[in-house]
Amino acid sequence: MNEQLQSVVRYLEENRLKLVTAESCTAGMIASTLADIPGCGSWLECAFVTYSPQAKISCLGVKPETIETYNLTSENVAREMAEGALRISRANVALSDTGVAGPENGDGGIPAGTICFAWSFQIDNKVTTFSETRRFNGDRNEVRKAGSEYALSRVWHYHNEMMQDQNAA
Repeated sequence: MNEQLQSVVRYLEENRLKLVTAESCTAGMIASTLADIPGCGSWLECAFVTYSPQAKISCLGVKPETIETYNLTSENVAREMAEGALRISRANVALSDTGVAGPENGDGGIPAGTICFAWSFQIDNKVTTFSETRRFNGDRNEVRKAGSEYALSRVWHYHNEMMQDQNAA
């Protein structure tokens, strides 16, 4: 297990975070990476792989209008995926991604390697969601791996940001 992954796992454990993933272009790679670690059941609740638009709509509650308006590869869709996964699981943090792994560009000319991410956190009954878009270089599987690592590496960042905002309020 690499050092970055160890620090993410330690952070999840120390902060009593239970994670659900809602993956599209990484196709379960994030959950699979986490499941390689013994004892992952204490902080990995479940995982959804929703590759098609229909799966995003029926499994996670993404609105068809969101897909039509913003495209599948959009932070808006990633946000609805994360919030949907959080709503239907017992987790208190959700991580989602949707993008174009390649080798071809996506609908609307979205460049291969583009991934939109979202991180949703629930404390009490309040949900806070963060999102961002990144572009990774490499072939299809290199993009998926880089996207998976990036998504995990940002959990602590956004959780800390949310906690600071909450403490300032």
